[in-house]
Amino acid sequence: MQAITSNFAKARLTRKKTLAALGLTGWLLSGCQSAAVPPPRAIQLEQQWVLEPGDRVAGHEVTGSLGDVSIQLEGHSLYAPFTGQVAPATQPGCVIYATPDVPAYLFRLCGLAQPALGAVAAGQPLGSGDYLHFATMRRQPSGTWTIVEPSTDILERAIDPKADRSIASQSVDQP
Repeated sequence: MQAITSNFAKARLTRKKTLAALGLTGWLLSGCQSAAVPPPRAIQLEQQWVLEPGDRVAGHEVTGSLGDVSIQLEGHSLYAPFTGQVAPATQPGCVIYATPDVPAYLFRLCGLAQPALGAVAAGQPLGSGDYLHFATMRRQPSGTWTIVEPSTDILERAIDPKADRSIASQSVDQP
Protein backbone atom coordinates (compact mmCIF):
# COMPACT_ATOMS: atom_id res chain seq x y z
CA MET A 1 0.00 0.00 0.00
CA GLN A 2 2.86 2.32 0.82
CA ALA A 3 4.43 1.68 -2.63
CA ILE A 4 1.13 2.60 -4.37
CA THR A 5 0.85 5.83 -2.34
CA SER A 6 4.48 6.65 -3.16
CA ASN A 7 3.87 6.06 -6.90
CA PHE A 8 0.79 8.33 -6.82
CA ALA A 9 2.80 11.03 -5.06
CA LYS A 10 5.60 10.74 -7.66
CA ALA A 11 3.09 10.87 -10.53
CA ARG A 12 1.40 13.94 -9.02
CA LEU A 13 4.79 15.64 -8.54
CA THR A 14 5.82 14.80 -12.12
CA ARG A 15 2.51 16.16 -13.44
CA LYS A 16 2.97 19.39 -11.44
CA LYS A 17 6.51 19.80 -12.81
CA THR A 18 5.28 19.15 -16.36
CA LEU A 19 2.44 21.67 -16.00
CA ALA A 20 4.82 24.21 -14.48
CA ALA A 21 7.29 23.69 -17.31
CA LEU A 22 4.51 24.05 -19.90
CA GLY A 23 3.23 27.19 -18.18
CA LEU A 24 6.73 28.68 -18.07
CA THR A 25 7.31 27.80 -21.73
CA GLY A 26 3.96 29.38 -22.71
CA TRP A 27 4.74 32.48 -20.67
CA LEU A 28 8.18 32.82 -22.27
CA LEU A 29 6.78 32.31 -25.77
CA SER A 30 3.97 34.81 -25.24
CA GLY A 31 6.50 37.37 -24.03
CA CYS A 32 8.55 36.89 -27.18
CA GLN A 33 5.62 37.40 -29.54
CA SER A 34 4.70 40.90 -30.62
CA ALA A 35 1.21 42.31 -30.25
CA ALA A 36 -1.19 41.63 -33.10
CA VAL A 37 -0.70 44.02 -36.00
CA PRO A 38 -3.91 45.83 -36.87
CA PRO A 39 -5.17 45.20 -40.40
CA PRO A 40 -4.46 47.84 -43.06
CA ARG A 41 -6.96 50.68 -43.00
CA ALA A 42 -8.39 51.51 -46.41
CA ILE A 43 -9.47 55.13 -46.82
CA GLN A 44 -11.84 56.09 -49.63
CA LEU A 45 -10.80 59.58 -50.75
CA GLU A 46 -13.15 61.89 -52.63
CA GLN A 47 -10.22 63.26 -54.61
CA GLN A 48 -8.32 61.02 -56.96
CA TRP A 49 -4.85 62.10 -58.09
CA VAL A 50 -2.93 60.70 -61.01
CA LEU A 51 -0.03 59.88 -58.67
CA GLU A 52 -0.63 58.68 -55.13
CA PRO A 53 1.61 57.16 -52.43
CA GLY A 54 2.44 53.59 -53.37
CA ASP A 55 2.41 54.24 -57.14
CA ARG A 56 5.64 53.78 -59.08
CA VAL A 57 7.30 56.12 -61.59
CA ALA A 58 10.23 54.78 -63.63
CA GLY A 59 10.69 52.06 -61.02
CA HIS A 60 10.68 54.47 -58.05
CA GLU A 61 8.00 54.48 -55.39
CA VAL A 62 5.87 57.61 -54.97
CA THR A 63 5.85 58.47 -51.25
CA GLY A 64 3.94 61.76 -51.30
CA SER A 65 1.16 63.28 -53.33
CA LEU A 66 -0.94 66.39 -53.79
CA GLY A 67 -2.16 67.49 -50.37
CA ASP A 68 0.78 66.02 -48.41
CA VAL A 69 3.13 68.20 -46.41
CA SER A 70 6.73 66.96 -46.59
CA ILE A 71 9.03 67.53 -43.64
CA GLN A 72 12.70 66.58 -43.28
CA LEU A 73 12.92 64.60 -40.03
CA GLU A 74 16.64 63.92 -40.54
CA GLY A 75 16.40 60.69 -38.54
CA HIS A 76 14.46 62.23 -35.65
CA SER A 77 11.36 60.67 -34.16
CA LEU A 78 7.76 61.64 -34.78
CA TYR A 79 5.45 61.50 -31.73
CA ALA A 80 1.75 60.88 -31.17
CA PRO A 81 0.24 64.34 -30.64
CA PHE A 82 -2.68 62.74 -28.76
CA THR A 83 -3.63 59.29 -27.50
CA GLY A 84 -4.82 57.26 -30.48
CA GLN A 85 -4.48 54.28 -32.78
CA VAL A 86 -2.01 53.57 -35.59
CA ALA A 87 -2.82 51.10 -38.37
CA PRO A 88 -0.99 50.26 -41.57
CA ALA A 89 -2.33 52.12 -44.60
CA THR A 90 -3.06 50.35 -47.85
CA GLN A 91 -0.22 52.40 -49.40
CA PRO A 92 3.25 50.90 -48.80
CA GLY A 93 5.37 52.82 -46.30
CA CYS A 94 2.38 54.64 -44.79
CA VAL A 95 0.30 54.36 -41.62
CA ILE A 96 -3.00 55.90 -40.57
CA TYR A 97 -3.15 57.66 -37.20
CA ALA A 98 -6.57 58.25 -35.63
CA THR A 99 -7.40 59.92 -32.32
CA PRO A 100 -10.64 60.53 -30.42
CA ASP A 101 -9.35 64.05 -29.68
CA VAL A 102 -10.13 65.03 -33.29
CA PRO A 103 -12.59 62.31 -34.38
CA ALA A 104 -13.52 63.83 -37.76
CA TYR A 105 -9.91 63.62 -38.95
CA LEU A 106 -7.40 60.92 -39.91
CA PHE A 107 -3.71 61.47 -40.52
CA ARG A 108 -1.69 59.58 -43.13
CA LEU A 109 1.99 59.39 -42.21
CA CYS A 110 4.41 58.13 -44.86
CA GLY A 111 8.17 57.66 -44.58
CA LEU A 112 8.51 56.37 -41.01
CA ALA A 113 10.84 53.44 -40.39
CA GLN A 114 9.39 50.74 -38.12
CA PRO A 115 6.28 52.69 -37.11
CA ALA A 116 4.49 51.88 -33.87
CA LEU A 117 1.22 50.07 -34.56
CA GLY A 118 -1.85 49.72 -32.38
CA ALA A 119 -2.69 51.89 -29.38
CA VAL A 120 -0.34 54.82 -28.71
CA ALA A 121 -0.20 57.31 -25.86
CA ALA A 122 0.25 61.04 -26.34
CA GLY A 123 3.96 61.77 -26.67
CA GLN A 124 4.86 58.17 -27.57
CA PRO A 125 7.25 57.83 -30.54
CA LEU A 126 5.45 56.74 -33.71
CA GLY A 127 8.67 56.07 -35.61
CA SER A 128 11.55 57.96 -37.13
CA GLY A 129 12.80 58.64 -40.61
CA ASP A 130 14.63 60.91 -42.97
CA TYR A 131 11.40 62.53 -44.11
CA LEU A 132 7.69 62.56 -43.33
CA HIS A 133 4.84 63.01 -45.79
CA PHE A 134 1.87 64.10 -43.67
CA ALA A 135 -1.70 64.25 -45.00
CA THR A 136 -4.76 65.33 -43.02
CA MET A 137 -8.08 63.80 -44.07
CA ARG A 138 -11.51 65.01 -42.98
CA ARG A 139 -14.55 62.74 -42.94
CA GLN A 140 -17.34 63.85 -45.26
CA PRO A 141 -21.09 63.30 -44.69
CA SER A 142 -21.00 60.72 -47.50
CA GLY A 143 -18.53 58.61 -45.47
CA THR A 144 -15.61 59.35 -47.79
CA TRP A 145 -12.56 61.36 -46.81
CA THR A 146 -11.06 64.48 -48.33
CA ILE A 147 -7.51 65.76 -47.95
CA VAL A 148 -7.45 69.13 -46.21
CA GLU A 149 -4.78 71.57 -45.09
CA PRO A 150 -2.98 70.21 -42.01
CA SER A 151 -2.94 71.93 -38.66
CA THR A 152 0.40 73.52 -37.80
CA ASP A 153 -0.33 72.87 -34.11
CA ILE A 154 -0.78 69.13 -34.63
CA LEU A 155 2.38 68.93 -36.74
CA GLU A 156 4.34 70.83 -34.07
CA ARG A 157 3.02 68.48 -31.36
CA ALA A 158 4.06 65.48 -33.45
CA ILE A 159 7.56 66.81 -34.14
CA ASP A 160 8.30 68.32 -30.71
CA PRO A 161 5.88 67.10 -28.02
CA LYS A 162 7.71 68.98 -25.26
CA ALA A 163 7.49 72.45 -26.85
CA ASP A 164 5.60 75.01 -24.80
CA ARG A 165 2.54 76.13 -26.76
CA SER A 166 0.92 78.31 -24.13
CA ILE A 167 -0.18 81.77 -25.23
CA ALA A 168 2.14 83.33 -22.67
CA SER A 169 5.17 81.68 -24.31
CA GLN A 170 4.37 82.98 -27.79
CA SER A 171 6.08 86.18 -28.84
CA VAL A 172 3.78 89.01 -29.75
CA ASP A 173 4.94 91.95 -31.81
CA GLN A 174 4.52 95.18 -29.90
CA PRO A 175 3.48 98.30 -31.85
